[in-house]
Amino acid sequence: MGPLSGIRIIELEGLGPAPFAGMMFADMGAEVISITRKSAAADAPVANIISERGKKSIALNLKDPRGVEAVLKLCESADALIEGFRPGVAERLGIGPEQCLARNPKLVFGRMTGWGQTGPMAQAAGHDINYISLSGALHAMGRAGDKPVPPANLVGDFGGGGMFLAFGVVSAILEASRSGKGQVVDTSMVEGSAALMHMVYCFYNQNLWKDERGVNLLDTGAHFYETYETSDAKHVSIGPIEPQFYHILKEKLGLDEDSFGAQMDTSRWPELKQKLTAIFLTKTRDQWCEVFEGSDACFAPILSMTEAPKHPHNVARKSFIEVGGQIQPGPAPKFSRTEPQVLKGAPRPGSDTESVLSELAGYDAASLASLRAEGVLS
Repeated sequence: MGPLSGIRIIELEGLGPAPFAGMMFADMGAEVISITRKSAAADAPVANIISERGKKSIALNLKDPRGVEAVLKLCESADALIEGFRPGVAERLGIGPEQCLARNPKLVFGRMTGWGQTGPMAQAAGHDINYISLSGALHAMGRAGDKPVPPANLVGDFGGGGMFLAFGVVSAILEASRSGKGQVVDTSMVEGSAALMHMVYCFYNQNLWKDERGVNLLDTGAHFYETYETSDAKHVSIGPIEPQFYHILKEKLGLDEDSFGAQMDTSRWPELKQKLTAIFLTKTRDQWCEVFEGSDACFAPILSMTEAPKHPHNVARKSFIEVGGQIQPGPAPKFSRTEPQVLKGAPRPGSDTESVLSELAGYDAASLASLRAEGVLS
């Protein structure tokens, strides 16, 4: 049983960060009920969508007042509801914060958008790449003299989005347990990704970070915080920032003190990077692993998505798991007592409609049959 066992979350179906937050809740043992639109459920394939693992799925026609009423009934026994619509959409459907908290004053209403619920850009369309542009995060990513490089959609959607939504909702649930009052959690990917930049801003405010790419300590400016190609066209990473770790790197590579001694002399970083580039090209990635294995040189092979689940460290910690025949990242973090477990993969959309509405919202068999016949349920 995970640490959130006994918590009930209603998730209004969406894409990206909100379902990811729902997955985090389910991984931690919460009961997560994902509400999909009836029209979307009808032709949906049965697929192991990772973000839906461990959840229950019900399908409702939210354009029908009876479908809306079913959502409101479920809110009465829920700890939180999360949604990722544009501002105002939930209100127009009749399941906004005012309507839901009227049924359950202790409910936490978690909202996930790119720009936030308010502000001049609140109603504009956008994606991860746009949100991390506005926060300053994307500007900091890339090599010297080159354009910014998006880090997939990890920083906006998931780091600055879904994780902050989950943290905000859990925080509000804890507060509601003391005050007896729910509230709205307004999660913005712009603000979440800005928060992830806190260390960079700390360095910047101390004049230790230039507002340009690829010339700083942590953005590939330094020769000792970089990725390097190996002779087999694979790659490794090094990051020995501390002097004692940098000393080990020099020992392992046989670097002389005269050439590589001035670690923090930024004027020499480009030259030393060229020298390390040539050195790492002399061996394969696995040969470099043999050189550095067990040392504190802050070294790691750069693994592909196929390789990462097979690495001995990841295997030992069960960092990846198999669900429904598919390899995927496991629940994180680890707990000493209330160990999270993924008990099932993604449900078929709408597969739990009748059982959930019967058990949690008080619908009897006749009512469910009538609602299905009249197109409210799939």
